[in-house]
Amino acid sequence: MAGADSLHCLVEVPKGSRNKYEWDERLQAIKLARFLFSSVVYPTDYGFIQGTLTEKGSGLDAMVCVGAPTFPGIVIPVKAIAVFRTRDEAGQDDKVLCVPHEDPNWNHMDELDDLPQTLRTEIEHFWSIYKEPEGKPVEIQGWEDRACALDVIEQGRRRAAEARRD
Repeated sequence: MAGADSLHCLVEVPKGSRNKYEWDERLQAIKLARFLFSSVVYPTDYGFIQGTLTEKGSGLDAMVCVGAPTFPGIVIPVKAIAVFRTRDEAGQDDKVLCVPHEDPNWNHMDELDDLPQTLRTEIEHFWSIYKEPEGKPVEIQGWEDRACALDVIEQGRRRAAEARRD
């Protein structure tokens, strides 16, 4: 499997934000997409793994565990440790859980069981309710291990490679 250790996450939304920022490929910039209508905040930095595509055509979502929020547009070298599987109105919506390579508070974690249970619960709760006030249900499918996360990433890389060839 090529480059499991060479993952880079482009952060769109910093931890603690209620603003939803998104990378706009046409503008080559991050733009404000919407404000969350719920009183919850993103529990991790949130963005996408560069060089991947989902079936919906966007970069594969990634959550990056950080002690303090970074900022939109920063690229963080990360290691995938799990995947949180959800489905929304647009279809399958996997989110790879990552830790920064260069942060000793997190980089010792290799799998989901290494993550503090309180953070895992906060992540589950956030994704289960964040679209509720908009009337958009989210189906929580649960956590999968690192091997599944790496498989999801590899599928995303293949889709991106195919899209570049087209």
